[in-house]
Amino acid sequence: MTSTESTLSSTAAGGAGDRRRWFALAIVMTAAFMDLVDVTIVNIAIPSIQRDAGASFGQIQWITAGYALAFAAGLITGGRLGDIHGRKRLFLIGIGGFTLASALCGFAANPEMLVASRILQGAMAALMVPQVLSIVHATFPAHERGKVFGLFGAIVGLGAVSGPLLGALLTEWNLFGLEWRPIFLINLPVGVGALLLGRRFITESRAPRALRLDLVGVALVTLGLLMLLYPLTRGRELGWPLWGYASMAGALVVFALLVAYERHKTRRDGSPLVELSLFRVKSFAAGIAVQTVFGVSLGIFFLVWTLYMQVGLGWSALRAGLTGVPFSLAVSTAAGLSVQKLVPRFGRKVLQAGALVMAVGVLLYIWESDRYGLAIASWQMALPLVVMGAGMGLIVAPLTDAVLSDVPQEHSGSASGLINTVQQMGNALGLGLVSVVFFGRIADRLAPARVGPAFVHAFQYALGWVAAVLGVIFLLMFALPKRPAQHMEGAPDAEEEQAGEPEPALVP
Repeated sequence: MTSTESTLSSTAAGGAGDRRRWFALAIVMTAAFMDLVDVTIVNIAIPSIQRDAGASFGQIQWITAGYALAFAAGLITGGRLGDIHGRKRLFLIGIGGFTLASALCGFAANPEMLVASRILQGAMAALMVPQVLSIVHATFPAHERGKVFGLFGAIVGLGAVSGPLLGALLTEWNLFGLEWRPIFLINLPVGVGALLLGRRFITESRAPRALRLDLVGVALVTLGLLMLLYPLTRGRELGWPLWGYASMAGALVVFALLVAYERHKTRRDGSPLVELSLFRVKSFAAGIAVQTVFGVSLGIFFLVWTLYMQVGLGWSALRAGLTGVPFSLAVSTAAGLSVQKLVPRFGRKVLQAGALVMAVGVLLYIWESDRYGLAIASWQMALPLVVMGAGMGLIVAPLTDAVLSDVPQEHSGSASGLINTVQQMGNALGLGLVSVVFFGRIADRLAPARVGPAFVHAFQYALGWVAAVLGVIFLLMFALPKRPAQHMEGAPDAEEEQAGEPEPALVP
C-alpha cells in the first residue's frame, strides 16, 4: 500500500462523515459485552451445572478457572497476532471460535467436555478481546476516543449487572428443559450476527512495524501457569500428592527461564513477548503486583459467594442474582465518581481508601454471616455488599491510569496488555486457591443437615483470606505515584500525545 492510499484509508475510516465506524464500534462493543457477561453468568449457574451434569468440586473449579487460565495465557499472544496479521482478521477468528466454543459448552455431554469447551472458549476470547480497543484506536480519530472509551466503561458496568441476572433468569426459566445450557447457547445468535456484520463494517488494520511472535515465550508462560494452577485446583481432591508440590516448585523455575529467555530475545531481535524493561518503572511494577493480588481476591470471592448462597443457604439462582444487584450498582457508581471527582483531587489515596473500604465490607459480611447464620436474608446482605462494591469501584476505574502514569509512551500498548494478563492470571490463581481456602474446610461427605453450616463456616473462612489480601493490596499501593496521570477528554496534552503516536496502518 502506498502512503497516499494509507492516508485515504485512514481518512475514510476516521472521518466524521463515515457512519461505518459507528457500526464497527457497536459490533466490537457487543463482543466485549458478550465476554464480560459470559464470565459472570457462569458463576450463578454453577450449582445447577453441578446437579444436572454431576460435576465434582474440582471440575466446577475448572469450569471457571480453565476459562480464566486460557484467557490469561493468550491475551498477550492474541494482541501480538492482531498487530502482525490484522486486527479485523483476528477479531473475526476470535468471535467465530468463541461462538463455536459456546455451542460446545451448551451441548456438552459430560463435565469433562464442558471443561474442555470452556478452555477453548477462553482461548478464543483471548484472540477476540485484545482487538476491541485496537480496532477503536485505528477507526476513530483522537478527539472522539474519549467519548468512545466512556461508552466502553458503561458497557463494563452493564456487563457486571447483567451477567448474574441473566444467568439467574435463564437457569430459573429452564428453557425447553435445558437447565443451565441456555447460558452458553444465548451466545450463538449474538456471535453469528457480530461475525457477519464485522466482515462488512470493520476496517482492517495492523501495526506498521509489527514484531514477530515469540513462540518460546508463549510456551513458557502457558507451561508455567499450568504447572502452578493445576495442582492447586486438583490437590485437595487427589490428597495433595508429592508431584503437586514438585509441579508448583517447578513453575517458579519455568518463570525464571522465561525471564532469562526474554532478556536474550530482547538482545537478539528486540521482539520479546514480555517487555521486561517496563518492570524497572517502580509504579508499573507495583501496579502489576496490585493487579495480580487484586485478581486473586476477586477470584476467591465471587466463586465462594455463589456457592455460599445457592448451596449453603439453599437459595434459588434468581434470588442469588438479585441479591448481587446492590454490589454491581455500587461498583459502577463509585467507579464513575472516582475517575471524575476524587482521583484528580486526592490521587492514590482514593485507591488505598478503596482497598480499606472493601476490606471493611468483607469483615462486615463475615460478622453478619456469623450472627444470622442460615437465617440471613437478602436485604441484610445489602449493606456489606454496597460497602464492598463502593471499595471495588474506587480501585478498578483509576488503577490502570495509576499503573501507566510513569510508563514511556512507546511501551503503553505492551504495558496495557501485561496489566490485563496479570489480572486474569490473578483471577485464575484465586480460583485455584478456592480448593484450599474454601473446599478444604468442607468434609468430603456431609449429612444433608450439615451442608448449610459447613458452607457458611467455609465462606467466613474464605472471606477472612480475602480481607487479608486486601490489606496486602493497601500496602502495595504506597509504591504507586501520588498523582496518577489523568487523560481527560479534550485536554491539550492528551491530544498532543495521541496526535504524536504512530497510527496503525489501515488495510482496505
